[in-house]
Amino acid sequence: MTLSPETISALAGELAGADRRRTVIPRITARHPDATIEDSYAIQGLWRDDQVAAGRRLVGRKIGLTSRAMQAATGITEPDYGVMFDDTVWESGSVIPAEQFSNVRIEVELAFVLKEPLHGPHCTLFDVLRATEYVTPALEILNSHIELEGRTIVDTIADNAAYGGMVLGGNPARPDDIDLRWVSALLYRNETIEETGVAAGVLGHPATGVTWLANKIAAHGAHLEAGEIILAGSFTRPMWVNAGDTVLCDYGPMGTLTCRFS
Repeated sequence: MTLSPETISALAGELAGADRRRTVIPRITARHPDATIEDSYAIQGLWRDDQVAAGRRLVGRKIGLTSRAMQAATGITEPDYGVMFDDTVWESGSVIPAEQFSNVRIEVELAFVLKEPLHGPHCTLFDVLRATEYVTPALEILNSHIELEGRTIVDTIADNAAYGGMVLGGNPARPDDIDLRWVSALLYRNETIEETGVAAGVLGHPATGVTWLANKIAAHGAHLEAGEIILAGSFTRPMWVNAGDTVLCDYGPMGTLTCRFS
């Protein structure tokens, strides 16, 4: 790491303040061009610990930037991860207050719900499939607290991988009952198709994203717990949403998800 503990603490505080005020802060890399990925995970970790200390409950983790579509959309070429809290989960059909976010974009994903813990650094795709109770359609709500123009993976990671929330629903399936690579989706905004995708766009198989995460966090002395929800990464580009918009995603045999932003 190149940033001092004082700088890391100050930046975590800035991000927490931006979350409360629904604003964005200047890019960390513009102010600290030597900041590393390790610095950004330290910022995220301090912010996470402060949120837990304030009473929020962790329910899982998200993986980002796992597909070529997302990497091309952001200009960032490696995955990242963030944490998810219980107060950021909505059921399909929910009306979601747009004013809770600094900005809103929607991504199409699959969520893996674990029945067994997963440990790295030698976790495999087959370990993930064995440890998964079911897979279900999910929409991720992106919410950036750092200015978007020119941001790097360091900025994104520090900002909890731009996670804002998720919508869960559809028809859950056991991983051995469906070829997860061929799950496809049509994403609508206000009855118009804006994005389409196939889950194999996530590293060839969406479970590969969960494998990557289990092995990545092992380097930080952590593992994935039974009961955690893991968002495996988007297989469409992010879709911008404004207050008043209705979102629907059709996953074919896996059902549909819908929400409206008030």
